[in-house]
Amino acid sequence: MEVRVRYAPSPTGLQHIGGVRTALYNYFFAKANGGKFILRIEDTDRERYTDESLQDLYDTLSWLGVKWDEGPVVGGPYGSYVQSERLELYQKYAKQLVEDGKAYYCYCTPERLEKVRQEQIASKSQYQGYDRHCANLTQEEREELEKQGIKPVIRLRVPTEGKTTFHDILMGDITRKNKDVSPDPILLKSDGFPTYHLANVIDDHLMKITHIMRAQEWIPSGPLHILLYNAFGWEPPQYCHLPMVMGKDGQKLSKRHGDTAVRDFRAKGYLPEAILNYVSLVGWSLDGSTEFFSREELEKCFKLENIHVSPAVFDYKKLDWFNGQYIRAKSDEELASLILPYMQKAGFISASYTDDEKKKLLRLVPSLKERMKVLSDCTELSAFLFEDKPCLDKETYIAKKCTEEQTKEALYKAGEIILQDSKAGVPFADTEAKVCALAEEMGIKVNGCFQPIRVAITASTVSLPLHDSIELLGLEETERRIKRAQELFNN
Repeated sequence: MEVRVRYAPSPTGLQHIGGVRTALYNYFFAKANGGKFILRIEDTDRERYTDESLQDLYDTLSWLGVKWDEGPVVGGPYGSYVQSERLELYQKYAKQLVEDGKAYYCYCTPERLEKVRQEQIASKSQYQGYDRHCANLTQEEREELEKQGIKPVIRLRVPTEGKTTFHDILMGDITRKNKDVSPDPILLKSDGFPTYHLANVIDDHLMKITHIMRAQEWIPSGPLHILLYNAFGWEPPQYCHLPMVMGKDGQKLSKRHGDTAVRDFRAKGYLPEAILNYVSLVGWSLDGSTEFFSREELEKCFKLENIHVSPAVFDYKKLDWFNGQYIRAKSDEELASLILPYMQKAGFISASYTDDEKKKLLRLVPSLKERMKVLSDCTELSAFLFEDKPCLDKETYIAKKCTEEQTKEALYKAGEIILQDSKAGVPFADTEAKVCALAEEMGIKVNGCFQPIRVAITASTVSLPLHDSIELLGLEETERRIKRAQELFNN
């Protein structure tokens, strides 16, 4: 049996981490088993559909290097792979269920449904949902309602007795009483568009999907989908519900945890290989210790049994660490080309990108490489080289547990050591040792001497290595900035 899996997003919003992880797991499972990865666009929610969301989907998968074997653009034997182009198919199968007695036409107006809902709430009835008012209408009653111009929906007949069970690869058998399944849900709306449940089941069957990997939040839909498969007389695929992606606070990952749209991560300067690697490990591991995987490696080693059952935590700090590792693995030339757009946007490098600017950027890259967590960090870390905006806030110069007088003394004494040694060509390691000895002599921590110098030169407490900053800025400009900071503390 050929493994066939699908990623079937609804283009009603940007691609987020949870959805991307689902796409990656499906993709890697298909590749590891010599199968097919299908992309399907579930765009029947026309009110929320946007072209921007669809383009974001394509852009995100392309950026991650994920290619679908069948789907929009590339085609395939079971197209169309866009649900809004398959309406006649859904209508045909929905009517077939009506003819087989597995579904029925419902003429209830929104006003009647709301009235029923309010009555159920008022009576505190345990039964919530559609009251099956139209389940047994006669032909004459139907014809009369249609004469009134009411366009019906089609509802599934859900058994009121018994149980429905489906097997999940990770969680085992999952059983629900039929009376607890959503009562007679709508399959086909009055405008001829299918609901998610109908289109999903029909497409998975006709596209010969063998395994469905989706988030655990879809577990409640499992029994309903099995009932639909049974109504059609079809064999359901295998299910594998993936663990939820949580924030550090134990809640489902959402916008309140920060930027979870992949487009935002990309804009900040996360590398695709870092996102792909880390997101794959959010709920999956090969052996509990190996952390670094290329896309090609994951295409070979991914196994369903290595997916965790418990919720997975998305850790931004861990992602930053991964991204930093991948940044440092880049050659200087590669990294220069990656940070160039950020430097140009900041106005540090011209749009024409001259040879002199290229040389300057390549000279800067080795120092940036050791400090960046994301590509966009390059502008903040290097701003002092392109613009002179001195820090005029004395508090920024003063390290923890230091006084203003101690900071002033450090600016003079440490500044003198650094400038004299730099002029004499003394190795910076020796200079650092002298500054450390000065700090001990003054009875303060080492940062009490280095922080004011760093702020004087770069106007920031976070910067490139001090020695690199001096070398890149130039000794003359470095001396001018240190003296300017000294004057600040004289006032």
